[in-house]
Amino acid sequence: MELEATEQRILDAAEELLYGRGIQSVGMDAIRTASGVPLKRLYQIFPSKNSLVEAYLRRRDARWLRDLAQYVDTYDSPEQRVLAVFDWLFLWFNEQGFRGCGFINAFGELGATSPAVADSAKAHKNAFRRYLADLVAAADAPAWLTDQLVLLAEGAMTTAAISGSPEPARHAKDAARTLLRTAHTGIAPAD
Repeated sequence: MELEATEQRILDAAEELLYGRGIQSVGMDAIRTASGVPLKRLYQIFPSKNSLVEAYLRRRDARWLRDLAQYVDTYDSPEQRVLAVFDWLFLWFNEQGFRGCGFINAFGELGATSPAVADSAKAHKNAFRRYLADLVAAADAPAWLTDQLVLLAEGAMTTAAISGSPEPARHAKDAARTLLRTAHTGIAPAD
């Protein structure tokens, strides 16, 4: 139990620092100080910074997808559930300390040099795409809509991070609503 609590303290500190300041700019000493865990103990639990970064990304992935699904599950109709994704993004973009998608950020910093980070980012984005595909299928919309919704959501994440405004989520929701209407009229996208 103590090991688990210590690990959580380390991951809490790591997430705040790595997401807030960037992976490469944060050393293990800073994580030690923020977590209050002695450096020797920190390295016993996470033998390298890479292992800590991988654990941080795994935990962030699970929490992010869980929180999104819990929010979306509060809506009844399948179409509302698709649009609720963008409402949830709006709430997330409004959180204090929002810096965009942690996986896009990590991939941008280390994706070219760390296969583990690249794999984590790809796995997260694939899981998000599968989640949207399930929502699209439940709404009896054509499969092609999934990739368009993914692009809207990903674009909103990046634009919100750069602009410092949550409004890209609302614009993406408006576009998603239009795409849903188009999908239900049977008009296929242009090649």
